[in-house]
Amino acid sequence: MFKGICFQGKPDAWRGRKKIKLATAAAAILLATSTGAFSQGMTQRPVGGSDAPMAVAAPVAPLSLARAIELALEGNPEVAAATRQLEATQGQVLQGRARPNPEFAYSLEDARSKTRTQNWQLNLPVELGGKRAARTKAAEKAREQAQAQLVELKATVRANVAAAYFDVLTAQERLVLARDSVALAKSSTDTVAKRVAAGKVSPVEESKARVAEAGIRVEMAQAASEQRNALSRLFALMGKTEAPVAVLEGKAEALPPVPELVDLQPLIASSPAVVLARIEVDRRQALTELEQSKRVPDVTVSVGMQRSNETQRNVLLFGVSVPLPVFDRNQGNLLEALKLEDKARDELQGATVRLHSEVAQARERLATIASEIQALQQDVLPGAKSAYDAATIGFENGKFNFLEVLDAQRTYFTAKAQYLKALGEAHRAAADVDRLLGGTTASRLIATQN
Repeated sequence: MFKGICFQGKPDAWRGRKKIKLATAAAAILLATSTGAFSQGMTQRPVGGSDAPMAVAAPVAPLSLARAIELALEGNPEVAAATRQLEATQGQVLQGRARPNPEFAYSLEDARSKTRTQNWQLNLPVELGGKRAARTKAAEKAREQAQAQLVELKATVRANVAAAYFDVLTAQERLVLARDSVALAKSSTDTVAKRVAAGKVSPVEESKARVAEAGIRVEMAQAASEQRNALSRLFALMGKTEAPVAVLEGKAEALPPVPELVDLQPLIASSPAVVLARIEVDRRQALTELEQSKRVPDVTVSVGMQRSNETQRNVLLFGVSVPLPVFDRNQGNLLEALKLEDKARDELQGATVRLHSEVAQARERLATIASEIQALQQDVLPGAKSAYDAATIGFENGKFNFLEVLDAQRTYFTAKAQYLKALGEAHRAAADVDRLLGGTTASRLIATQN
């Protein structure tokens, strides 16, 4: 390839030019290497000052949606708090199973030693009416309620992580779009500057091009900020205060499937909100039974011994005491428990009706956004891209002015931004369905990514 090339001039001069070229090539290689490493999130800041060498860290493993959900369920503070609440309800169960403590009583009659009488007595309460069983059942229902609340919270966290995950992906796509916009604006500005220098267009056209380029650079800065915010929201769900550089698997274009409404309706009965409302009805029933059991008075059995110094005899004591339910028959607490049980039934009915409506609305929103995305993919984006390419070529050939190119460029990138916004809305609608039904859609999202 280099045969026949002859270098003229002094050898030292040639060596100097060769050294300059080698240094330039080495600098270019170093710049490309450091840029690629930064884009992959593999470099770290120098520790010992600006002159310290850069430390290269291990490659960051891509973060999948399934892994993000797993990390969120492990590190989310709200999930941890709900888990502690569930563990605390075990204490209620243990306390409900406990029997009442016996009582030891001592009395002394007459302070004189010769005529003194002393009594030792053991009082044992005996619960009647099934109080202990009713109390234990109410505590167990409270534990089931805490378990259902934990399941509902985990479903919400999964849905929020899925929405935040795809928010990051769409934010990354917006940033790529903004960078492409800046590159195209810079190219257009250079083209206009060349035509102005050649005297083919007015300098006003160059001013307009530079103003448009500056506006697009502002949009790129906003897109970069939105990407950082999306990453921060995602890692906050995992319980992390700082969002490290992360590479996410999948693409924002991977839309979740649109389920049929008839397939979603049977899942409502097992949704977290309905299950929680149903457990609340059972708990209120147990509390009503507990209040009913309290209407039966407890019996206290007493056994003891009496010692008289005057007669020098020990006397066995035995007694039974029973409260007489004349005035307080626990009628007020029972009435309250019955009304709260009715209230829980009404809330169960309301939760079922509300969930049917919310699932239908979320599914309809997902279907509408999916149709919008399909129209953007098939008609709007190709047409806008074709018009922009034609305007660019025509401008370079002198057939169109810069305003026409700028208008075509804005139309194309506005359509692309609308497309990315629709993608984000689709994933949020799917996450809403997932949250309402307790995870049925999250598995489909993960399957779509895999």
